[in-house]
Amino acid sequence: MSAPLSHAKIVLRRSSERGYAEHGGWLKTFHTFSFANYYDHRFQNFGSLRVLNEDRVAARNGFGTHPHRDAEIFSYILSGELTHRDSMIKKGAEGSQGKQFYRMKRGDVQFTTGGTGIAHSEQNESTKPVHFLQIWALPWKYGLKPQYHTMTFSEEAKRKAFVPILSPLAAGPEAKPADEDAAIPKIAGTIPIHADFVMGAGIIAPESSFTWTVGAGDAVSSRKKRNVYIHLPMTNQGKMIIKLNGSDDAILHEGDGAFITQVNAGDALRVESVGEVEAEVIVLDSD
Repeated sequence: MSAPLSHAKIVLRRSSERGYAEHGGWLKTFHTFSFANYYDHRFQNFGSLRVLNEDRVAARNGFGTHPHRDAEIFSYILSGELTHRDSMIKKGAEGSQGKQFYRMKRGDVQFTTGGTGIAHSEQNESTKPVHFLQIWALPWKYGLKPQYHTMTFSEEAKRKAFVPILSPLAAGPEAKPADEDAAIPKIAGTIPIHADFVMGAGIIAPESSFTWTVGAGDAVSSRKKRNVYIHLPMTNQGKMIIKLNGSDDAILHEGDGAFITQVNAGDALRVESVGEVEAEVIVLDSD
């Protein structure tokens, strides 16, 4: 078991303090950062992390076609199904998992580079609600080529340790068109992102703990003063509880998050499951 990081600073973001909105009975959403009609000057971004919304969309409803540009946008599906369509793929021409994949279920992560501009829709075409996290990161440069990726991450792997989900594009900010097409991430088996940013997820059994290595080791360029955000989704009727860094002052319940600063790449951050059910934990590790 890793020793607590004495130099880490942890500031909690309670679920009850987040922004909240309901739209037409079809969308219920919590905002960790300022978004749409919710504004709080204290919560604009955290490093490259710009948006963290926890959304529930009713059956046969969703977000109609709308544009994005110059943002890295990704959806982490917690339950239900979400259908993604965009201006790059003609309806009826969707393919299998990869750059052409369009329908997502639990375990899937869908990633979009808005770049110079893309229009997409996110619809729940099923008969049951969908619950997912929508997360945005600020890219390391503007005017990128729009593209998207979808990948499935296994439940079994997440129950063994934190699984890296996103990592920086290996070619970095000066990537050539061929590098963009190759889409090789710093960490094999992850989705490449145009930011000095790593995402991880784990499912921790009660009375067990996982360790997150800040910066995922040598996956990032900015190694000092990382910004790590931990989020505990609302998926188990309030029964999930975690403790961060061995501190009784850093207990998170469902919907809560934590800003962790004064940590460097390579530091070992311990996350313990102290509730009565396994805890699904999301880690967003930024420059």
